[in-house]
Amino acid sequence: MKVRHLPRALAASVLGLGGATALALPAQASPSLNYVAMGDSYSAASGVVPLAPSADPLCARSTLNYPHLIASKIGATLTDVTCGGAKTGDFTSSQYPGVAPQLNALGSATRLVTMTIGGNDGNLFASTVLACGTAGVSTGGLGHPCQTLYGSSFVNTVNTTIAPALKNALQQVRAKAPNARVAILGYPRILPDQPDPSCFAKMPIAMGDYAYVNNIEAALNSAVQQAAAQTGSTYVTMAASVGHDACQPLGTRWVEPALFGTNFVPVHPNALGESMMGQQAMQQLGLGLG
Repeated sequence: MKVRHLPRALAASVLGLGGATALALPAQASPSLNYVAMGDSYSAASGVVPLAPSADPLCARSTLNYPHLIASKIGATLTDVTCGGAKTGDFTSSQYPGVAPQLNALGSATRLVTMTIGGNDGNLFASTVLACGTAGVSTGGLGHPCQTLYGSSFVNTVNTTIAPALKNALQQVRAKAPNARVAILGYPRILPDQPDPSCFAKMPIAMGDYAYVNNIEAALNSAVQQAAAQTGSTYVTMAASVGHDACQPLGTRWVEPALFGTNFVPVHPNALGESMMGQQAMQQLGLGLG
């Protein structure tokens, strides 16, 4: 799918985009717990400052991403290889010159792995935001122009391209870190359930396309959940993010809107969102409970 003549502000909004094993983690992790954080911009917290000085600037990795918060809470030793824009293929190949394949961080000593991944495969997030934003602008927010133009193409990409890539990626992680508990987080909600005309200036999606866009994200999270089940990994749901979408006011929303937000990489989790993603992961994995 090729999308042309996209508004510059919308193009800027997608830069940087993005089971349990038999070994159980102790209720209170020891300081020696080897924790590796992998994944894309939703795990790197691309757009949230301050940036990690040791990371490649192209990764836009924040020191306030949820892996740093989890490691601090449970006293783990963190190796953070998250990188904005990462795809499943970047687990086995270099994403940028000098940036090692993410799988290189794993080994037999690894005990915990977390990630978000898949949203950049097939350019899913970028294509959805750009295509549906452009379509919404063209109709002034009326109707469902994105659904009319693109139909099932985005969900088809999830089912035919992203789903098998996710399973393969998680299998590779399990093979490289056989003693680790591997967790993959779902993506937090970007749009509310009901159309919000007041949000159009920030998220220029047509009112009739809200359900369409939400269904694309739901299909991606379903593929993530299925891949986790198929590989003995743990799926961490972000169902709690409903009501904290990009249309909500600052202090409530977990994800910043495409326009007039606070992050330098819009349509990504803000600092509150990263904190809540970390809390959801800890609660669902039983970390930090004593």
